[in-house]
Amino acid sequence: MAPIAVSLGDPAGIGPEIIGKAWSERTRHSLPVFFGVGDAGALKRFWHGPVVEISEPAEADAAFDKGVPVLAVENDERVVGGEPTAQGARCALDSLEMAVGLARSGAAGAVVTGPVAKSRLYDIGFAHPGQTEFVAERCGVALSNTAMLLAGPSLRTVPITTHMPLRDVPDALTPDLVMTKGRTTARGLERNFGIARPRLVFSGLNPHAGEFGALGREEIDILEPAISQLREEGIDAKGPFAADTMFHPEARMKYDCALCPSHDQALIPLKTLHFDEGVNMTLGLPIVRTAPDHGTAFEIAGKGKANPGAMIAAIGLAAFCARKRSAYDAQQAAA
Repeated sequence: MAPIAVSLGDPAGIGPEIIGKAWSERTRHSLPVFFGVGDAGALKRFWHGPVVEISEPAEADAAFDKGVPVLAVENDERVVGGEPTAQGARCALDSLEMAVGLARSGAAGAVVTGPVAKSRLYDIGFAHPGQTEFVAERCGVALSNTAMLLAGPSLRTVPITTHMPLRDVPDALTPDLVMTKGRTTARGLERNFGIARPRLVFSGLNPHAGEFGALGREEIDILEPAISQLREEGIDAKGPFAADTMFHPEARMKYDCALCPSHDQALIPLKTLHFDEGVNMTLGLPIVRTAPDHGTAFEIAGKGKANPGAMIAAIGLAAFCARKRSAYDAQQAAA
């Protein structure tokens, strides 16, 4: 497998530090060969370990035991931890673009995206809500055909709607949207995780899943018809269930992924259970893309306090899914 490309994210955030720390934990966590893409100076400043600058991904394998391989992206200013700048945002965007391009070309086996400051990206003209949308566009995939998967050791969740005000969710929730996210999730789990027949469960939008219409009709009018159609297509889909009964240990044993109508319904249980090892993955892309499920943490950047757990998990999951995808694609080609 080709090495994993890891964009460093905003150089003033914790991205450079946690990438260095992930490399230092590579043996203990059996991490694959990976290389950073971004401001090599920031990595050297915020992580006091060996760094090896490379000129192409193929050099990462030979360099990996010597230090963190880094494909440098130019940044003319000296970075200060916790103080993001427009120049740092440009460097982060250039790093993201390069990492995605390397994965698309096959020079990188997958891409892991480090945390960025979206407000700073907007200041330099970034026209996407986040990195997910940018990566989907660069891969030529409509955002509607992707799904945001949050993964931890004991739970996977998908928010059916993502970054919007809660008051707008009922209007955005349609049977077509629910079915599209269900199909994308089922295909993604089969291809990227090797699950032959993924078990999907759906939570209701309203308390008690609407209480048979007494607390809202979204479950009856939107979710139930969509779930029924998914079952007719051969997808193992159940629900909608009351969200407050879906995430205890016994319930989690009965499904492979929980799909939730609103963003926080999906992210709160994942972050409660796996805050320091949660991974954000985009399903529906022609490449494997993961990210640590946290932000830039500017308040601790440059202080050596960042926990690398989620970055370690994101790199490990990217490699796992790249291998599963390769095996799946080979099996399909031979069929």
